[in-house]
Amino acid sequence: MTEENKENTAPEAKPEVQQLPPAHKFLIGEKMGMTQVFDAAGNLHAVTVVKAGPCRVAYTRTQEKDGYQAVCLGFGHKKEKNSLKAELGLAKKLGTPALKYLKEFRVADLAGAAQGQTAGVERFAEGEWVDLQGVSKGHGWAGAMKRHNFRGQPASHGASDRERAPGSLGSRRSLGRVLPGQRMAGHWGVETVSVQKVKIIKVIPEENLILVNSGIPGAAGSIVHITLTNKRVPKPVVAAAKAKGKKDAKPAAKKPAAPAKK
Repeated sequence: MTEENKENTAPEAKPEVQQLPPAHKFLIGEKMGMTQVFDAAGNLHAVTVVKAGPCRVAYTRTQEKDGYQAVCLGFGHKKEKNSLKAELGLAKKLGTPALKYLKEFRVADLAGAAQGQTAGVERFAEGEWVDLQGVSKGHGWAGAMKRHNFRGQPASHGASDRERAPGSLGSRRSLGRVLPGQRMAGHWGVETVSVQKVKIIKVIPEENLILVNSGIPGAAGSIVHITLTNKRVPKPVVAAAKAKGKKDAKPAAKKPAAPAKK
């Protein structure tokens, strides 16, 4: 084979994958568990470790075509035999294995988001406040005391079978039925739960980890959605500026001494 043929048969360099603009503050992650860490001031914090990203932009929704604007992120991969044809077609467009988890995040402005981009933990910084959403643990069928924290009924006067009973369920006589929403025994858990305004204690980009100062619903290994909170958060306190303000403050003027009484 000649040198010209060798050059022609050389593999082409793959184009570099672009990053999702940092203005889009959302990610999909996996809950790893809880631990404790010290911050720079020496304070101890109980944190939940989330392995967030890298995520892939599966597709975008536009106002003109879909009626709303959103960015869909994909996280994790699954086997081809377990994938639907639509999932395999999407994976072919992206040039990756089939994505396991997909989640659309509504946005006010797409701002440069495009299919195929990647998103990592670098878009979040220590000290930022986020909202986390997950699916709570399943506890199976539970009674009213365990499910709704009822206190039960008195154990006196021979009420041997009423100690853990929920009590009366019916409404007034004119209705004669149980109203919707009555707290009763039933299936407990496996519900979508959100924890709002949680502070990020530490970000480890090398390992795609985010440490947040709160518990997160769900068991270890469950999927967590992370978004920048829109709640009012405390303003960051800069120690240097605080010390400077104390230094520049003028000393209080001394009051003149009261005249001595005769």
